Amino acid sequence: MLLDQPTWQSKFFSSGWVSGEGGDRAVVEPATGSELGRVGVAGPADVATAARAAAAAQAEWAALPHPARAAVLRKAGDLWQQNADEVRDWIVRETGAVPPKGDFEIGVATQECYEAAALPSRPYGELLPSLDGRLSMSRRVPAGVVGVISPFNFPLILSIRSVAPALALGNAVLLKPDPRTAVSGGLLLAGIFAQAGLPDGLLHVLPGGPELGEAIIADPRVRVVSFTGSTRAGRRVGQVAAANLTRVHLELGGNSALVVLDDADLDRAISAGAFGSFNHQGQICMTTGRHLVHESVYEEYVERLAKKADALELGPVIDAGQRDKIHALVSGSVEKGARLAAGGTFTGLFYRPTVLADVTPEMPAYAEEVFGPVAPVARFGSLDEAATLAAGTEYGLSLGIITRDVTKGLALADRIPTGIVHINDQTVNDEANVPFGGVGASGTGARFGGAAANVEAFTETRWVTVRGDVPQYPF
Repeated sequence: MLLDQPTWQSKFFSSGWVSGEGGDRAVVEPATGSELGRVGVAGPADVATAARAAAAAQAEWAALPHPARAAVLRKAGDLWQQNADEVRDWIVRETGAVPPKGDFEIGVATQECYEAAALPSRPYGELLPSLDGRLSMSRRVPAGVVGVISPFNFPLILSIRSVAPALALGNAVLLKPDPRTAVSGGLLLAGIFAQAGLPDGLLHVLPGGPELGEAIIADPRVRVVSFTGSTRAGRRVGQVAAANLTRVHLELGGNSALVVLDDADLDRAISAGAFGSFNHQGQICMTTGRHLVHESVYEEYVERLAKKADALELGPVIDAGQRDKIHALVSGSVEKGARLAAGGTFTGLFYRPTVLADVTPEMPAYAEEVFGPVAPVARFGSLDEAATLAAGTEYGLSLGIITRDVTKGLALADRIPTGIVHINDQTVNDEANVPFGGVGASGTGARFGGAAANVEAFTETRWVTVRGDVPQYPF
């Protein structure tokens, strides 16, 4: 469904939107199964229509004086705060979140817009030396039309972190949110930017499934695609993009390790570990997927982490398919010898926070991304073994190391390839002004966030020369 100028009931949602080419679907609350409304589903013809409109509107937007683009982004940042109560309610109900998670998304969305507002006034090129008598320079120019494909878990953040800088740098955007979170990941953005004064045609929200994402990538007017999602889906995105010579930024899955050394403050380490694994039911790419604990404190860590898990009450996972995947990984690991120290059960979509002890690398909950409230715990005896274990999966997103010796922690981190490292913290952290991304199966090394990374992601480099007179050539 194409939504350039949405109308809404309670500002952001109306069940009366016209359906897209793909019909419509229910917006479902995971906690209750209730239908919150219906939203149109786009199809390939909608993509083509949106891409044409975006390409037609983009040049005029890019040609505006830079303060005009900056003003829209600043206003959008203000509007996230002014509408925080309703935005929070949508995030809580549509994603199965607790209110503090909604507040976190709103805060990051606000900062993403404020950071993006500074991009239009950045220097956009540099002078280059030249052998000839001419002025030589490189310039950054808008890519044109940018496709953004975002997932269900943190739908507002994982949409806005690409949409805001792409618009600020003079592009138009086709945004495909996950159809399960089309409001939080798409329609809220359409509403906020419309209120902020974004001209028509520059932001198109197209809810739909994988086939719609492929249509966006394959459209010849889309020159850059920013994708956040699973590694499996990211590999397919990369294939489609390569076939169409589309530049693509992939921020994919993770199986991040939290390494707890023998000198760690266990009170703080266990608190950090629980937050890293159980925050938003573990449905975060940076979730602490493996707890690697020194053998001298291993048993106490497992016992206390399990006790904390038993005391927690979490929200629901997104749907039954995700719940069943989580349970299969837990059950498969127990069958291979893991000890179920806590959890491992569910009621409806509410999966209990789970601690798996005595986990080894061949067990599925250790080797794979669970994307659920599961804390697999393994032991190590030396720093060499810790480094080997931490680096022993295909993923390379985030890393946490808990130690009283910061120098030792930094030295250990240098041996483990990841895009993000936190010494004396768990693995889940994000800020609007930092470069975010992973290596290996966690992504292509692309980065989201920070001015330099955003300019690199959403512009092209053009070489420009200027002469006073046309030179004489020997032809």
